[in-house]
Amino acid sequence: MDAILYWNDVALEANRVSHTNGKEEQTGPTLSSRALAIVHLAMYDAFVGVMPSGLDPYLTTPIVPAAKPGASADAAIAAAAHATLSLLFPSQKPFFDLKHAEAGIAGTGQKEGHDFGLAIANRILDLRKNDPPVGDDGYAASTARGAHRADPDNPGQGFHGPFYGAQSACFAATTRHALDPPPAVSTAPGDYRRALRQVRAKGIAPELMGTVTPAMRRTVNETLIGVYWAYDGASGLGTPPRLYNQIVRRVAENQKNSLEQNARLFALVNTAMGDAGILAWEQKYKHDLWRPVVGIREHDPSMGPTGIAGNIINDDSDPGWLPLGAPETNSAKMEKNFTPPFPAYPSGHATFGAAAFHITRLFYDSSLKGDTSRDDFFKDDMDIDLSFVSDELNGVSRDNKGTVRPKHVRSFPDGLWQMILENGLSRVYLGVHWVFDSFAVNANGTPDLAQKRLGAYLSALR
Repeated sequence: MDAILYWNDVALEANRVSHTNGKEEQTGPTLSSRALAIVHLAMYDAFVGVMPSGLDPYLTTPIVPAAKPGASADAAIAAAAHATLSLLFPSQKPFFDLKHAEAGIAGTGQKEGHDFGLAIANRILDLRKNDPPVGDDGYAASTARGAHRADPDNPGQGFHGPFYGAQSACFAATTRHALDPPPAVSTAPGDYRRALRQVRAKGIAPELMGTVTPAMRRTVNETLIGVYWAYDGASGLGTPPRLYNQIVRRVAENQKNSLEQNARLFALVNTAMGDAGILAWEQKYKHDLWRPVVGIREHDPSMGPTGIAGNIINDDSDPGWLPLGAPETNSAKMEKNFTPPFPAYPSGHATFGAAAFHITRLFYDSSLKGDTSRDDFFKDDMDIDLSFVSDELNGVSRDNKGTVRPKHVRSFPDGLWQMILENGLSRVYLGVHWVFDSFAVNANGTPDLAQKRLGAYLSALR
């Protein structure tokens, strides 16, 4: 295995363990995407500084002494990865030490490579040392109609990253892309009401399915899609950036990437997701849109903290509605599924997934910029569809009742573009997002890809 894939695997394991061991190191979608961006930028610059490749470094000023002649690329990459991971996940340092020892670095120039990689890592870490935390100290949720409040089924959940997006410097984006406002909360016909009716039926809790017209109910495949893409910080799984890296690894291995290609691809993917987390969270708390679990229960104007008197409840309101929810996979206490603790618009899943998968498409074919058609990047040399097994459905992971879910081997005939669509829609099927959180929509409430609004970051990719 090449050095980039080796240490990417170690970084993904660190993500998984950090959401399992209770140490709270780089947890949640924002900090986990930040951590992966730091690790991969350090590895990329370590490689570029040692190997004559023609690639531009991330660090644009000569603040790190040049690598000495003959420095080992593998040693430089390993030192950069080990140093960044050890600072980001200090409780896992013995594991990183072991993986460093097992990396099988051979040949000459090891000390020179190690010293250079370590210098790069320290400089990257120094650049991000003032990044804000994701706690909610000093934040007060609005009680205005349409504003995000805690999940009523998990009322003590708090708020994740209310200041993170606005106070973080981007890794690479030079423009802080801003979204148009979401459809206005309204009981009148329009995009908002269509989205509400869609998620009320497609995202409802199984025990409440009998309240939904049969033709509108979530199908078995839609339920599977919702769970397949989840990775909601679950024990033994980690966060969506880990999932998307797992899939990009599958593509890179199938494409038989060189070490240089992997250094660049995974730096692009993870830097895009690092900025996606920053920009999406800035927009989330700017627009402060409520989640379906609050929006459906309080859809009638008589409901909620600012309710006005009324005695005929709007038919689209259901004060007892609950979602299927983000799965509390592998919970030792068999806790309830939940709605994530941050505003709805835009969807973090859609933003991270579109950033990762579309930049992968552009890496292999730059002509796909703005193209919303299928691609062939998830096929093998014989034009046979590749497959991927989500850790949510691997025959080992358990649902929140303790039942082992079956293994599901899923293929994607339309490639990475199909993944972008499924990933975005999956959040509607869990009942934790409105469809317009992921996509601009047509009059029938389905994604309107011609409008090219796939989360906060896709339209800004260059």
